[in-house]
Amino acid sequence: MIYSHLTRNRIATTLLIVAFTCFIVGATMVFSVAKTGDPFMFAVPSILFAAFYILISFLFSKNAVLAMSHAKKVEHRDNPDLYNLLENLAISRGLPTPTLYIIEDTAPNAFATGTTKKGAAVAVTTGILQKLNKQELEGVLAHELAHIQHGDTRLMTLVVIMVGVITLLADIFLRSMYFSGNRKSEGKGNGILLIIGIVLAILSPFIAQLIKLAISRKREFYADAEAALTTRYPEGLASALEKIAGDHEPLEAANRATAHLYIINPLKDKKKSKWNSMFSTHPETVERVGRLREMIT
Repeated sequence: MIYSHLTRNRIATTLLIVAFTCFIVGATMVFSVAKTGDPFMFAVPSILFAAFYILISFLFSKNAVLAMSHAKKVEHRDNPDLYNLLENLAISRGLPTPTLYIIEDTAPNAFATGTTKKGAAVAVTTGILQKLNKQELEGVLAHELAHIQHGDTRLMTLVVIMVGVITLLADIFLRSMYFSGNRKSEGKGNGILLIIGIVLAILSPFIAQLIKLAISRKREFYADAEAALTTRYPEGLASALEKIAGDHEPLEAANRATAHLYIINPLKDKKKSKWNSMFSTHPETVERVGRLREMIT
């Protein structure tokens, strides 16, 4: 049962990433044709810009996230029990031990970040240490290590950047059309393509955001299944998720830019409609817990 969940989530995530990449390339080429009549004149410099943007973001993403979260580095001597638990789990997965951080906040939560396995970090709040037992905490840490091992932290950094890039390119296209006054001399694109380009520029940030959220939700299911495989005790993580989700204290250091990193949405959105779930960074906790408990049988 565990392996079937892993395979299903891996395929779904791959398809979503392919769709995201095709969407960005296609949208950029439509913008280029609509504006210049040439599918590459706008697209090529945009792709070069995106590559530079990704490189800079990769270099600084981990430190930026930790700084925004007010996370403090923890050495073995500061909390040997927690450090040993993380180290043992990392060894069992064949990973270098991530740098450990603690966030001084009584709201229970945790996240992993970093674009490489060697440079990864795991941060937990003081609240999660106070409110979870050892088996539950082990499940949470195994979940975060699964994100690191399978490159989810790098993947989601890339996805967030891609959303930013497509939003920025759409904004540049719309502004250029506004300031050019749609003069024929400014662009040789077909009139219908021009309309399509404008509509796509308006809708593309929204579509990109939906794809990003879908990828984020799939990776949570994947990491849950991997954590259960590592600990051989799905109930530990299931119980931890219930406790974290049931704690209604918002995490003060969290914001919309970092919410997708945490094991449970730290913003504590109480809306439960199907429409709202489309815009959620995480799957419904009830569904995650249900899948984990299915693995027990």
